[in-house]
Amino acid sequence: MSEHDEGRTPPIHPTRRLDFLPLRVDHAEEMTGVLSDPRLHEFIGGTPYDVAQLRARYERLTAGSPRPGERWLNWVLHLRTEGRLVGTVQATVLPCTAELAWIIGTPWQGRGLASEAAKALATALASDEAHRTLTAHIHPSHHASQAVARAAGLTPTEHWHDGELRWGRGPLP
Repeated sequence: MSEHDEGRTPPIHPTRRLDFLPLRVDHAEEMTGVLSDPRLHEFIGGTPYDVAQLRARYERLTAGSPRPGERWLNWVLHLRTEGRLVGTVQATVLPCTAELAWIIGTPWQGRGLASEAAKALATALASDEAHRTLTAHIHPSHHASQAVARAAGLTPTEHWHDGELRWGRGPLP
């Protein structure tokens, strides 16, 4: 991935079970159901969006970051065996670092899908010299997300932000 990709979401190679589809606004219909469980917000806050709210969010995300030098990369996760969307991965990309995030709908948790997706995302981003530093912010009680971060090659640091511990891989600022 390089600067010539500006404005586009670069591809991530499919994994054993997942396809990574660049986020589109029309994904909101299906993703509203995937993300409807209030338990998904236990550590990240907020409440599930309805279709109109998720559509508006996806419009903002696909429009891109308003901050110069920052890119938002977002994919929905398509589980081939079920022929449906099951979650998302995303990266906020700055000149030398990329902050990762992931979410899998409750019915598909516990199958290793988040780890599979986060590992593929980290591999794709780390393969570009410009994104050698990868980070994620994780609530200290969110053990499942910590396991996902470990699978993606991230380790906990001593840095905190808004009650979440920063995990990282590569030279951390």
